[in-house]
Amino acid sequence: MAITQRGEIDAVIGGETRTLCLTLGALAELESRLQAGDLVGLAERFSAGRVSARDLTAILGAGLRGGGNAITDDDLARFAIEGGLKGAAEIAARLLKATFGDAA
Repeated sequence: MAITQRGEIDAVIGGETRTLCLTLGALAELESRLQAGDLVGLAERFSAGRVSARDLTAILGAGLRGGGNAITDDDLARFAIEGGLKGAAEIAARLLKATFGDAA
């Protein structure tokens, strides 16, 4: 079960409720993978509201691993997400809000 005070959320991914969290390690992974440079760069990128499928995979994958799930991005790509692309975007938005607050 997610602890919201720690920036965790729960989401159904691959038919299972999983905890996602953008820990410092997960954020460092995102900075590197998305070539954002720093946390401000990540927040600015996501607050612009333009997110690619690659971004969604990176956000959800990093969040899953930060939440303690041993899942690769390739594993994630094979999982069904309730609501499809829209559902994935909603999960990513909830996770970013839990991490960055209203700035994301």
